[in-house]
Amino acid sequence: MTAGAGAATLFIAAAGQRALAQDVDVKAILHDPEAPEAGNPKGDVTIVNFTDYNCPFCKKAEPDLNRIVKQDGKVRLVYKDWPILSEASVYGAQLALAAKYQGRYDLVHHALMSIPGKRIPKPKMLEAVKNSGVDMNRLNADLKAHSASISALLQRNLDQATALGLQGTPTYLIGPFRTMALDYAGFKEALAEARRRQAAGDRME
Repeated sequence: MTAGAGAATLFIAAAGQRALAQDVDVKAILHDPEAPEAGNPKGDVTIVNFTDYNCPFCKKAEPDLNRIVKQDGKVRLVYKDWPILSEASVYGAQLALAAKYQGRYDLVHHALMSIPGKRIPKPKMLEAVKNSGVDMNRLNADLKAHSASISALLQRNLDQATALGLQGTPTYLIGPFRTMALDYAGFKEALAEARRRQAAGDRME
């Protein structure tokens, strides 16, 4: 799935598709205490971002996602590291989630998303993380100390993606709907539609 021209209409094509199936634990997806968050914690719409650090479409959409979250001001963003493309993707997710324990998940996430291309190997990911300014001694210590929690979170994300029937990255749950790669106009339109539906009582709590 590509972001860019025409992506603003992509949400409309998916708008009839509910984000969550009947048997999916909504609270577990939206409010996992271990899942990193950004944006406004009291926002009126939540975007759940299923992503992989080797996904070129995730990287292409990332600047527009960050822009809409910042400019809108009322969006709560939940990150779901879903490393499905390679072993290096798992390594990148582990590094980012370890950085969360020093409050630097965003820093490492953006550093990894800024690496151009795909099939990024582990050494290149590690180099980007080192250059981000994160405390590497603390990160390595947290990676070791919290390895079980990080692995459990990645497994929960995988289980949730499977339960939702997700087909690939990026996938965004926006209010009561789900969609794939969007550009800025697409995110803006999706948020507006989600707010209209939520005002009408079609909510994903």
